[in-house]
Amino acid sequence: MIRTDIAPGIHFIEHARTNVYLVEDDDGLLLVDTGLPRSKALLLEALSRIGRSAEDIRAVVLTHAHFDHVGTAEHLRSRYGIPVYCHPDDASLAAHPYSYERERSPLLYPLRHPRAIPGLVHMAAAGAVAVKGVEDTLPLTPEALAALPGAPLLVPTPGHTRGHCALHFPDRDAVISGDALVTRDPYTGHPGPQVVAMAATADFATALRSLDALRATAAGTVLPGHGFPWRAGVDAAVAQATEIGRH
Repeated sequence: MIRTDIAPGIHFIEHARTNVYLVEDDDGLLLVDTGLPRSKALLLEALSRIGRSAEDIRAVVLTHAHFDHVGTAEHLRSRYGIPVYCHPDDASLAAHPYSYERERSPLLYPLRHPRAIPGLVHMAAAGAVAVKGVEDTLPLTPEALAALPGAPLLVPTPGHTRGHCALHFPDRDAVISGDALVTRDPYTGHPGPQVVAMAATADFATALRSLDALRATAAGTVLPGHGFPWRAGVDAAVAQATEIGRH
């Protein structure tokens, strides 16, 4: 699925229940997260739709370094020379994207939450078990972000991973929340704003506290790592996620 201008100058690409975003301005494109390995063709299609090419991507920013967000980062770095940024606390995870911390084993989740199974099957078919890590990352800092297309503000939102960050675009009234807040959990299949299940979250209590940083953006549109964009305001999204709590 491709939707252009899901927020002003921000384009939405969804493949195998995982989202990536292209942020456009006069200086080029910023790619936020990279999806799974077999999403490359969809990215090229999205670039074509907006009259751009991979050479227009000035940087990749990873909200965090789980395998389903790192999927094509090394390909883009090695083939096109596109720099890849992530928070220093996630740099080791970017190189080894399956070595992530979690509070609960994911093994029983498909039995407890069978509606998640189709999404997990789609992710596997999209290359979820064959993600290549990226070792040559650059540190994601407020100063680095300010120099990239869209000039987003860095919003540290640790918990899902130690170095998870969201990106706020005040002039576009939007925040890319990554997996700090999603609108469909890939591990439970549950819809609506929430923190990702403990099966893939390093520190759930910290993740819940990080919702306050998202709320502080006061953004009208939330662009999550999984699930559809949320247009009812970040405050309402955080309220729902807080009510759901641990799962």
